[in-house]
Amino acid sequence: MIRKSALLFVVLFVISCGSKRVVIQTTKSGKSEPHINVVVKKSNENKTSTTNSSDNNSSNTEILEATTRVKVTTEIVLAYIAKFKDIAKNNMQQFGIPSSICLGQGILESGAGTGPLSSLANNHFGIKCHKDWTGASVKYDDDSAQECFRKYNQASESYNDHALFLKGRKWYEPLFKLEKDDYKGWAKGLKAAGYATDPKYPEKLIAIIERYHLDQYDSEVLGTEYVVASNQSKSNFKEYQVSQGDTLYSISKKFNVSIDDLKKKNNISDNVLSIGQILIVE
Repeated sequence: MIRKSALLFVVLFVISCGSKRVVIQTTKSGKSEPHINVVVKKSNENKTSTTNSSDNNSSNTEILEATTRVKVTTEIVLAYIAKFKDIAKNNMQQFGIPSSICLGQGILESGAGTGPLSSLANNHFGIKCHKDWTGASVKYDDDSAQECFRKYNQASESYNDHALFLKGRKWYEPLFKLEKDDYKGWAKGLKAAGYATDPKYPEKLIAIIERYHLDQYDSEVLGTEYVVASNQSKSNFKEYQVSQGDTLYSISKKFNVSIDDLKKKNNISDNVLSIGQILIVE
């Protein structure tokens, strides 16, 4: 009887231990592992969130919104010309690139210094990084998303690099064989050599040069007499400098032109004028 009782006790003890062991395993499998999975998932989400936050910071400092048109006043363009004409003339003397082309491209590519690339990267000519560039850069949506563009400390560095860029590439060599003041040949040659993808690039560049008489700086460098071309005559291009008391209304009456036409010619969005501002009136 004692033996049977002892045997029954041992059996019950073994069964009891085994059932406890099973319960412990079930607890680990049923509770701990799902909890660990949740922690890992949260960790991944937090990491992703941090990465996105970093990307957002980068977008504020590097990724520039693509801008196809920048509206500027005549006053802004003239101020830009006054600021960079000497650099353009020096580049013409040193590298043989017409001042008119240098200034015209600067105005066209940078929106007379108001565009995003010129504002944040001092890049006035839209020059991309290319394989030989080792300096600073910014990303910009142009022909493709997030293209690499060169960044400069000063605008003058952009002008100098623009000259070196044209001078150092063999596909631009034919341009340097043109007459020194052949801005039309240069404008067409730049497009043909692949400088710009805009099919109307030559026309736009020539129009800027002739509207603002940029070829006069070519004459200054060459020491020749500047003659206004027939399509640049004052009968087709007339300016007026704003004086104290002038308004768009008074100027429109003076030159027999509508206020809307004045605004359109000069990219004016409001009725505010500044003393000394140059307006295109014809």
